[in-house]
Amino acid sequence: MYGLAQSSQIRGTVKDANTNEALAAVTVTVKESRTTRSQTDAAGSFTIDAPQGSVLIFTSVGYADKEVTVGQGNTLDVLLIPSDNMLEELVVVGYGAQKRSDITGSVASVPKDRLSKLPVNNVMQAIQGAVANVNISQASSVPGDAPSALIRGRNSFSATTGPYIVVDGIPLSKTDGSVNDINPNDIESVEILKDPSAVAIYGVNGSNGVILITTKRGTTGKPTIRYSGYGGVEEAAHILEPVSGEDLLKQYAEYARITNTSLYNGGPVRNEFEYDNYISGNTTDWFDAVMQTGVIQNHNIGLSGGSDNARYFISTDYLNQKGIIKGYNYKRYSFRANTDFNATKYLTVGTSAFIVAHNRDGGRANLMQAAAMSPYARMYNDDGTLTQFPMYSESLWSNPLLPTTLDPERREFNVSLNGYAEADFENIWAPLAGLKYKFNGGYSFIPKRTNEYEGESVYNFAGLGRITNRESQTYTIENILTYTKDFGLHRIDFTGLYAAKSKYYQEAIATGEVFPNDALGWGNLGGASTQKVSSFADLYRSVSQMARINYGYDSRYMLTLTVRRDAASIFGDNHKYGTFPSAAVAWNIHNESFMANTKDVVSNLKWRMSYGVSGNEGIGIYDALFLMNSNPLAMNGLSSAAIRYRVRMGNADLRWEKTAGFNTGVDFGFWNNRITGTIDFYKTRTQDMLLSQNLPRLTGFQNVFTNLGKLENTGIDVMLNTKNIAKENFKWSTTFVFAHNKNKIVDIYGDGKDDLGNRWFIGQPLGVIYDYTKLGIWQEDEIAADVNDGWDAQAEAGAVKLADLNGDGIINNDDRSILGQTAPKWTGGITNSFTYKSFSLNIFINTVQGAMRNNPQIGGASDEMGRRSTPAELGYWTPENQSNEWRSLSNRSNIYGYAFPSNASFTRLKDVTFSYNLPQSAASRIGVGGVTLYASGRNLYTWTNWLGWDPEARDVPRGNSVDGVGDNLNYPMVRTYVFGLNLTF
Repeated sequence: MYGLAQSSQIRGTVKDANTNEALAAVTVTVKESRTTRSQTDAAGSFTIDAPQGSVLIFTSVGYADKEVTVGQGNTLDVLLIPSDNMLEELVVVGYGAQKRSDITGSVASVPKDRLSKLPVNNVMQAIQGAVANVNISQASSVPGDAPSALIRGRNSFSATTGPYIVVDGIPLSKTDGSVNDINPNDIESVEILKDPSAVAIYGVNGSNGVILITTKRGTTGKPTIRYSGYGGVEEAAHILEPVSGEDLLKQYAEYARITNTSLYNGGPVRNEFEYDNYISGNTTDWFDAVMQTGVIQNHNIGLSGGSDNARYFISTDYLNQKGIIKGYNYKRYSFRANTDFNATKYLTVGTSAFIVAHNRDGGRANLMQAAAMSPYARMYNDDGTLTQFPMYSESLWSNPLLPTTLDPERREFNVSLNGYAEADFENIWAPLAGLKYKFNGGYSFIPKRTNEYEGESVYNFAGLGRITNRESQTYTIENILTYTKDFGLHRIDFTGLYAAKSKYYQEAIATGEVFPNDALGWGNLGGASTQKVSSFADLYRSVSQMARINYGYDSRYMLTLTVRRDAASIFGDNHKYGTFPSAAVAWNIHNESFMANTKDVVSNLKWRMSYGVSGNEGIGIYDALFLMNSNPLAMNGLSSAAIRYRVRMGNADLRWEKTAGFNTGVDFGFWNNRITGTIDFYKTRTQDMLLSQNLPRLTGFQNVFTNLGKLENTGIDVMLNTKNIAKENFKWSTTFVFAHNKNKIVDIYGDGKDDLGNRWFIGQPLGVIYDYTKLGIWQEDEIAADVNDGWDAQAEAGAVKLADLNGDGIINNDDRSILGQTAPKWTGGITNSFTYKSFSLNIFINTVQGAMRNNPQIGGASDEMGRRSTPAELGYWTPENQSNEWRSLSNRSNIYGYAFPSNASFTRLKDVTFSYNLPQSAASRIGVGGVTLYASGRNLYTWTNWLGWDPEARDVPRGNSVDGVGDNLNYPMVRTYVFGLNLTF
């Protein structure tokens, strides 16, 4: 008998029989026991206790099951043969899972190789390029900043447009958490819901798509310890080289000629602080002064195992990143504990808890200020302190290293304690087979703290201290009832949901000015002569009900009906509730009898169609209400409190945005799935959009949030996977994705008129470049011949020549037109994977085409070009070099404010990873279960015509800010090289 046999520990690896690649998440079961199980890790390694002569069953989605008899040895190398069983794969679809063959909506899964083999700081980097029409933008490479995501275009004028993110069934979105809180090493799978049927189950949260993240869980068997770590260096992917000292002196001379001003002490420099360095021949490389070689390291230890009645997965992770600009540092510490307990034969309980701490302390150098510095500028005063204005008497740009003398604290935490209890009623009473109830409960506590002090080191001799504390607490409760029943060829799957959510947010800001000294800094704001305190708090609550029915007949015809009803405190009293229905059908054509003779060619062929409505509530919690301010008022010699309405009027009829959409698609596979893919076409229309509308002043208010406007998205998604070569020792496979999205404003205010101020035009995309048309540069002979008369009377030689589009003889606002769109017209990516024996190479290239951006490097320079260092690529007009591309250094060379829009398209060699899996026999000899070594590079090369640091990177001009982020956060795209090791014990 199995129970009496003496067990021994069996180790081994599982690989794909065609590609020889290690297979993760393969279930290993002792046949005689059925309860003794294990699972392979990312390196394909496993350990399990089994007696000699027993049979091990290896099962994995997309592969034929395999049975192996345990012999006298303790190591096994197992090869699984791919099959069309990938259609039986269980895919998370929200509030449950379905077989891939039964899915009626557009649900995309991120390839597991991207999750397990790519060293990334957050999961969005792994998603990038892996799924069609999921646009991941790395606008900031600042350590600790997460990329942004956009699924199938923008659906709103002003409400949030990012996808709704759910982790292990509990929402991460709208808790103030971010994907940076989730350790990528903990993730088992990622599914992306895109079409109306798939997202409708999330109702008011679904209009921008949904990302479902499932983390790893424990398996039965002896504990398995896994270590994964990598370390490497970072550098700027592209340096926007400044002009040389010699060329800068020429700019100074030309600027002095144009402005009829004198250079300092007769020249050739402009400013006092530049003169001594010029005379002595000393120069400073300001980029070298503020930049450094970035260093990144990550270490993760995971422990998993369990018995038949208790399973666990525990991991701890440490990430340390020193940025390529001085002072940009980031550390992340995280801990996760996922547990599952069979409390009784009918009740299972478990947890999905994690704690993460983020540290972004430190004063940060300013790249934009460094880019402006003359190489002759003075970095230090005679006493060794940093100068305030290195190009004094020029005081427009301060020393880029001054912020590094500060020591602010930036701390953030996420404590999420989530748990579940699931009852299987079949184990209580057999006639209730298929009926289950699950309770999900989630609590997150997210405190954030920023402490800052500025004193003499940055030439603030009065002193300024500030403490900012923010925190949010979110409770989520979900009651889920499911029932599954087969009636012959019929199958019914029902899901019912009742959920409630509450989020409380508060912040307090204390500021002190004028300190006796800098000794205590922000530690004693009470010592400041001037003190100011402000605070804010809000409370959000919602309740939801949802019902979904899946019906299938003979694995050929599928129908999904869903309806969700949401109520939220965010909306007006007259419209608290919104209802969001959807319907979808699918047809597994390859299962039809008339397809029987094509089985050798057609492995999978399914047609899908869906229609549904989802919503968006992404506005401020109290934007629908009349709000009042309290201000002190002097009256009769006394200070009294005065109450007045704020500038925004309340709206009791404010309701959800609604996005109605249609999707049809085809899933296909040929020649035993050697070629597989999907093609989807979709069209969505958003109406009742949440929009801030200006009001006449006589109302006593400036604006009101209301439901206006319509927005439309039309597009196509394509994904194609091919196994190009499948020899015994050499394999080559390719994944190709393509996406096109056309965004169009249908209506704005109901009057058929455009909104020129916001650059919103009916019939055009939401984000457009609306500007003049540049024809060239006015030349001296043209001005002398009065060519500009009746065209641009104010023009001078060297100025930008703009088209007089309406032919009225003058250049004004009426000569502007739509030149392009800010969102790409299409995106694509191609991944090639090569395997030779134990070696593998993965190469990913992505492309973004048809996007246009205003170029601040060109437009922002204006008359500053004669007063600062500029990029060497940026030229200028002179009488001797009458360029037809670059304007002169005159402050009248661009009097109409042309923003120099440029093509921001690019193609990028995004990542390359080369890895080696140590053979199992060799791993066993050194006492480990599996070893994988790899080297990886990210953002290795970019093909683009963009003049700047990078067409994707944030580039904020001096004195401006984007979403409250100022020019001090300009940061170039980084190129990363890492070396990593994965070990299993």
